[in-house]
Amino acid sequence: MATNKGRTSSFSRNFSAAPTSSIPGLKYGPNGTIFLSSGVPDLDSGGFHLGSLVMIMEDTEAPHHMLLLRNFMSQGLVHNQPILYASPSTNPRAFLGTLPTMLVSKDDRSRNTDAEQKDLRIAWQYKKYLGENKPHIEERDGKVEYCNEFDLRKPIEKHLIMGNRVECISLLDCSSLAGFRNSCSKFLSQLPRYDGNITSAGRIAIQSLCAPQCEYFDKEWDMLSFIRSLKSMVRSSNAVAFLTFPASLVSPSVSKRWQHLADTLLSVKAIPDEDKELANLLTGYQDMLGLLSVHKVARFNTQVPVILDATTYSIKLQKRRSLVLECLNQAPVDGSSGSSYGTSGSCSGSSKTGTLDF
Repeated sequence: MATNKGRTSSFSRNFSAAPTSSIPGLKYGPNGTIFLSSGVPDLDSGGFHLGSLVMIMEDTEAPHHMLLLRNFMSQGLVHNQPILYASPSTNPRAFLGTLPTMLVSKDDRSRNTDAEQKDLRIAWQYKKYLGENKPHIEERDGKVEYCNEFDLRKPIEKHLIMGNRVECISLLDCSSLAGFRNSCSKFLSQLPRYDGNITSAGRIAIQSLCAPQCEYFDKEWDMLSFIRSLKSMVRSSNAVAFLTFPASLVSPSVSKRWQHLADTLLSVKAIPDEDKELANLLTGYQDMLGLLSVHKVARFNTQVPVILDATTYSIKLQKRRSLVLECLNQAPVDGSSGSSYGTSGSCSGSSKTGTLDF
């Protein structure tokens, strides 16, 4: 999320010289914490704490939570990380075909073209077979890339789906959540425990846990018990659980309990197509898809509170293909075009300078 203020206490050790992780999609943070890439560069000044439960409250008006879910899963495929995906659909594996592919910059394309021209000894018809079993991991200056950008207009390569361990579960087949809980436990047990030398990490992605079409939909306390168990299992494993749910479909008291269990709690909201008051208030309103609100940020191994520069961000598509999050900028008073004079905290309108630090 937004950059944390530089404060320390007697409970916070200084890990300024933390080692750089050689594992794709992982990096070390302060106080001995380890972060997992979210798949959205603007979220990955930090990332998601390894061993945490991330929950997103859906908006019934628009599926903006699916943008974050897709990037989260695609980042795991690119980094060759095991994934467990569950959704209230009859064929959840078909969802893998909608995941976005990694966005390749012009510099990367030029380097790939030069490499192909130098290696003309290999017949072109055999090249595609040589790359199918290789992990699709990007490196820059000899360092493994922590986070990538994704092109939402193009589906991910099939060999990345086939070459990774991806388990798909239909929540429609779960008459109770006991079986699904066992599946999550089995998936996490296959990941090596953290013993000071982490070698891999996994991802659990659960879409719309309390969907009305599920048989356990009216069993709110059973779902609460499942979330509590999932959090406990993930906490002692090398994984991150990413769960979305429509808060409006459960009772307010149960919804509050669910939110309390989340380590990181976010919510998304659609923006009306024609809201003149909001358009006059915010710069770049016409380019916004929705709003992302930060309600809670995970805090591990420290008692220093997390101080965010801003808690609400706009969701946009850069060049209609890559997902970006920007701080909200106040439009000029007279409504004329031009740069804004008011910002949320120290953020600017650029997604490059207004990154979110978990």
